[in-house]
Parts: sequence; structure tokens; C-alpha cells
Amino acid sequence: MTSLRFLVSSVVCCGLTLAPLSNARGFDFFGVFGAPEKAQPRPDAVAYELEFKGLDDGKLEQTLMDAANSWRLRLDSPSSGVGLVRRVVADYPRISDALWASGYFGASVRASVAGVYISAEGEGAEAAAAAAERFRGTALAPVVFEIDPGPLFTLRHVVVYDARTNAPIDPALFSRKAFDSNPDDPARAAALQAREAEWIDQLREKSYPLARVVSSRPVIFHKEHVMDVALTIDPGPKAGVGAVELSGSPGVDPAVIRSFIYLEEGEPYSPKKLADTRKSVARIEALGGVKVEDGAHLDKNGNLPILVETSERKRHAIGASAMFSNINGPSLRTYWVDRNLFGGAERLRFDLEGGLAYYNNSSAFISFPELKASNLVGAARLSFLKPALAGTRNDLLLDASAVRERTIYYWAAYGNFNGAVRHRFSDAASVQAGIEVEGGQYFDVYGLHDYSLLGFPISGTYDTIDNALAPTRGVRVNARLAPYVKALPHGVSMVESKGQASAYYALDEDAWYILAGRVAAGSIVGASIEDAPANRRFFAGGGGSVRGYRYRSISPENGFGWPTGGLSLFETSAEARIRITQNIGVVPFLDAGAAFSTPWPDFGSTMRVAAGVGLRYYTGIGPIRVDLATPLNPRPTDSRFALFIGIGESF
Repeated sequence: MTSLRFLVSSVVCCGLTLAPLSNARGFDFFGVFGAPEKAQPRPDAVAYELEFKGLDDGKLEQTLMDAANSWRLRLDSPSSGVGLVRRVVADYPRISDALWASGYFGASVRASVAGVYISAEGEGAEAAAAAAERFRGTALAPVVFEIDPGPLFTLRHVVVYDARTNAPIDPALFSRKAFDSNPDDPARAAALQAREAEWIDQLREKSYPLARVVSSRPVIFHKEHVMDVALTIDPGPKAGVGAVELSGSPGVDPAVIRSFIYLEEGEPYSPKKLADTRKSVARIEALGGVKVEDGAHLDKNGNLPILVETSERKRHAIGASAMFSNINGPSLRTYWVDRNLFGGAERLRFDLEGGLAYYNNSSAFISFPELKASNLVGAARLSFLKPALAGTRNDLLLDASAVRERTIYYWAAYGNFNGAVRHRFSDAASVQAGIEVEGGQYFDVYGLHDYSLLGFPISGTYDTIDNALAPTRGVRVNARLAPYVKALPHGVSMVESKGQASAYYALDEDAWYILAGRVAAGSIVGASIEDAPANRRFFAGGGGSVRGYRYRSISPENGFGWPTGGLSLFETSAEARIRITQNIGVVPFLDAGAAFSTPWPDFGSTMRVAAGVGLRYYTGIGPIRVDLATPLNPRPTDSRFALFIGIGESF
């Protein structure tokens, strides 16, 4: 019998809150806990049960239930039959309004209590109250609303007038489809209000920030079962972006906050620019809340002032996590951060990570090795960020780390320092340049090596995605070029380049169907495989690379079947992210990639390909991801299946 080998790489973060059993009805999915609750007969009250008759539309019935106090208060029984009758009579206008709002302008409503009919004016109330009293303490008094909804009216014509001229509004102010209508569209109030909101939004996008609906005059034609509407909109003056006014966060230098605001006074106004401003200001780690609003009035230049209100986060934070992966074994992580070191949103952060390495040549962490210094792996990192140097859009980044790592192909111990200045062109685009120094020792198939690197990396980022953990729209491009010179003892001269681009396209407005793609490449020029440090060589495989293959297992070999790492890399992935419900989705995917012994990807070589399907559970902190993949062109040592569990999308 062929044995199936499963490769599991998992990081599990759990936070559970157990609700009391008495709250179980709060989780009444699909009605598993039965029908809606009913009141119980009591001697001190007239309990009742309510029924709507004459309706075939479950949604309309729910709408009427939501409108009727006699339904919402059914568990709060009135003390007398008179009180019950008053409650029912008071619901006549509520139910009639709900029917009209749903497009049933010819509907009729008739109510009865304990078999006695009551009119909307209260006729029959005394007899109905007496009949209800006979049920006191013994049974539930029946309350029935008999509904004859009649025909559903449709929305025939909507004419929009300009309040400034009392003439039809200029259609050029709106999109071409703004006034398209379907003759079968129901004449529902919610649908009309949604169209009104859409027209106002379109005017605001055209730099009319004070646009408003002045009046809406519906006309009902009962004979034709249609409704026409005359709508008057005041677009207001066209305006630009005015001065930005800051408030809140007294402990953060306002110049820093302003450096993350990319609005220019006088540029055309649009709500999207305000949303982008909120997003960019929220990147300042010292800030906890950001609110961006329109000013109340235009300024003397015809521009609309923008109000930015912020609040500060707690200055210090500390955290820790524990993980286990059958790829890398157990590890512990902890960090400490100061988010506002000197009052200018400077961030100082210290991260410490430790774990146990293993020595066997298998694809999994099989057993815990002896706890001694030689088996410990991990990293200590210290990073400093000074945003908005002298109030500009230039940021200073300093990073130092000491790392000890071990894979089944090599081990390395080294220290690294990076110093760079980043310039932000906008919230989406930035470039940075600096200096990097690294030195240490590694051991691989070629033996033990001391090495050092002195480089001058340059990188750029362009990022328009809408959500870091679960993107639905936009693109993200990262590129880095680092020339290293042989200026230090054991120095290595080479040029390292890396790049990755990913794109996300939602096929529908609610982003339930998303196409996502990723391409990554890398190259080392100027050094042989033997001379390039092992920790800088390229490997593929794993959860963020080619799923279905062991982590960093796709690599050129030395001729004796021992992976060496490559001088170049190419990877690509494609996914279809499909939501089945609000919280659950499935993701079929295809990954391909390889590392090459040549400085440039050699597409004549074998590319490893894997396919699979993933399950997503969407939470407030991002999707919980479970991916099951299988290699399509496996090697003899590859597992048949691989399971990956984590938080956030794979790219």
C-alpha cells in the first residue's frame, strides 16, 4: 500500500470567549433553536400571540414585523386588554407606512384581537378588550393582522431638477448610467433613497461637496400601479480642497501629522481624497484614531476646509507569541515598542525570537533535540523610525539585528545593520536608499565560510491595495537593488536584486469574487554560488511561495543531490477568491516557481508546479487561511500533500 505523507506548516493564534448558555439564542443560525419565542400566560397580564395573514412574501412579512410594536413587544405583555388593544391600534399607521415604503400603495390592513375586529379609528376597541381579558392567565390571546398588499407598484419616471434654475439638472454632472431605470423596478422608498444618495455621491465626486436633496415629490398613479417622482437637488458651488485643520493628539508634533497629508490646497475636492487622507495619517503608529471631515462652509477662496481629528495610542506596548511548525519546530517571540519616543512619532522597537533547530534531513520537525546552545536559533532586532525629518516627507529608518538560523541545507550566524532614508511621494509610492553592513559565518555543502557585505541598497514601493491582510482591489509592487562592494575583510562583491508584483481585481461590487495574481523574481550577479552567502541565495517552496513543496526545498543541486540555493528565482501564483457566505470562502489556486544556478532565471529548466484549494474564515483581523496543496510534478522525496494554516492571505 502506498503511504501518503502529509506536510503540515501551521501557525495558530487563538482567542476564545465563551458566552453563557443562556445567550445561545444569540447564535440561532438557520433557526436551529426553533421558532420565535412566545409570551407565557400570566394572571397579572394579558399575554398574546401575533400573526400576519395574507402574505406570500417572507421579506415583506419580516418588514411588517420590524415595523409593528405589537410584534417587537410581544414578550412584554400589557397589563390589561385595553392596553393590548391600544398597542394594536397604534400599529395601523406603522404597518401602513411600511407597506407604502415597500411599494404597496393599494394595500389594506385589518386587525382583530381575540376574534373581534378593530378599526384604525378604534371602533370595536371596547369589545376587543373585553374578549382579550377572557384569556388572562389561561392562554394567549390571538392578535391577527390581515394584510391585502394588492399589486406591487413600480417606479416609472424620476425627473431631477436643479434647485438653482428649477430646470432639469445637467446630465453631464452624472455618470451615463445614473438615470437608467428598469420599468419593473419596485417603487420602494429604500430604493429611491439609495438612488438619491448615489446622485449626491456622484456630485461630491465631481467637486460639489455641499450637494443636497432639497425635496422629493412622489406622485402615485393607482390605475397604472406606477409612481413618478420629481426630485430637486441643489448641487451647491463647485469647490476645491481648503486648508487642513488639525485637532487632538497634543503629544505628537503636528508637522509629522501634516507630512502624511497629501492634500494640496485648491486641488479639486473629492470624498476619495478624504478617505485616502484618513488611511495615510493612520499609518503613524503613535496615533490610534483618525477622523477626516468636511468643514461646514466654504472659505473666501471658494474652497472647503478639511478637519482632521486624531487621538493618541498608548505610548508603550509589549507582546509575546508562541508557535509551532512541523517545518521549523517550536519558537517563542516577544517585542517591546515605544511609539512616540521624543514626541515626533519616533518608533523604537525591540523584537526577540528564539526556537530549537533540528539536524535530521527529513521534511518535518520530528523530535525535540537536546536543549543546548548549539541547538538554539533565533534573532534579536532593534529598529528605529523617525518620520517626517524636519517636517518633510522623508523618514529615517535604522535597523540592527543578530541572527542565528539553521535549515537542513545550511546554518548561518550573522549581524546586520541597515540605515536608510525613505521619501514618500504619496501614500502609495515611496523610494528609499541607504547603506547596509552584514557580517558573519555560514556552513553549507561547500564548507565553513566567513563573509561580510557592504552595500548600498535602493528600493521602491507602489501600493494601492485596499486591505493589507485581505486585498480585494489594487496593485502592490516592491523592487530592491543592492550593489555590494568588496571593501571589508572576507568581503563579497555582488549585485542583488529582488522584485514582486501582485494585483487584485474584484469581479463584483461587494468583492465576493476576486481574481488575484503574483509574480516574483530575484537575481544575484557578480558572485558564484560558492561565494554568495548561503542565507542570501534563492530558494522556493512553502506557504508564501510554491505551496505543495517543503519550505525552501526548491533549489538547484550540486550534482550529488544536495540543494545549494540559487543565483536567481522566479515564482508566480494565481488565485480565485470566492466567498460562499459573509464569513466563509474557498480559494482554488495554482503556484509555480524555481530557483536557478544561473544569475538570470532559466525558463528551460524545470519549474515546480502545485495546485490546491483553500478555505477561508473571514474575521475582523483578517482571514484565517487553510490551504491544501499537491505538487503536480513532484520529486521522489516530495510529499503528496501539504497543509498550510495561517492568518491573512498568502499574498
